[in-house]
Amino acid sequence: MPGPGEPAAGEALGRPGGCGRSYADLVARVEACLLDAFGTILTCDFTAHTRELPVLAGIPADAMYQEFARIAPALTDGRLSMAAGYGRILRTCGAEPRPELVRALADRGMELLLASRRLFGDVLPFMAGLRARGIKVAIVSNCDEQGRGLLDWLGVTPLADALVLSCEVGAAKPSARIFQRALQALGVSAGAALFVDDNPGFCAAAAALGIRAAQIVRGEPGAEVRSDGMPMVRSLADVEAMLPA
Repeated sequence: MPGPGEPAAGEALGRPGGCGRSYADLVARVEACLLDAFGTILTCDFTAHTRELPVLAGIPADAMYQEFARIAPALTDGRLSMAAGYGRILRTCGAEPRPELVRALADRGMELLLASRRLFGDVLPFMAGLRARGIKVAIVSNCDEQGRGLLDWLGVTPLADALVLSCEVGAAKPSARIFQRALQALGVSAGAALFVDDNPGFCAAAAALGIRAAQIVRGEPGAEVRSDGMPMVRSLADVEAMLPA
């Protein structure tokens, strides 16, 4: 049951009293669901990364993460591997990028990622339910090369028809290219797909291509920032509730 000030599932998704789109319009001809990863199906706590990796690298944390932020776009679209990224960070921060140190940083970063991840409890049931309905699923994520291993570890991969990852596609949301790759991978048209993401700008980008989109806002009511008129849900169970039986 929704908490105080929290919309009911139907209202959040555009039934009467919602934000303008009709329920029938949103669910008609849903043949595929495109799901974001970070913030939508999983969350990660990077506290241990910021504490441990600078010590391992032997460089100041502020300098390390300033450079991380600078190269993040290249990691996300695959122009840089994690190993190359750590090598660049070390060089920029005045440390020798010894191969064994670069590998140790990449390996420890992945270990910490797996240890700090949390898959939201509604994800696997939702994905299994879509499969039972014959609805195809793609994970569409902005991530570096560690993203695929993380999704494998969490048990998401077997329930997805496609993993469409920015580092492999060479383009990140909100680029049309990553959405188009997802549609091609699933063999569906834009009008037959529903996209769920916590980022309202990415939802708007999908909608501009003719993909129906809903912003997911997990957490306290009132904390969201959403695009005008964009349907909003609090959980994947809300999305499942609006689909035809």
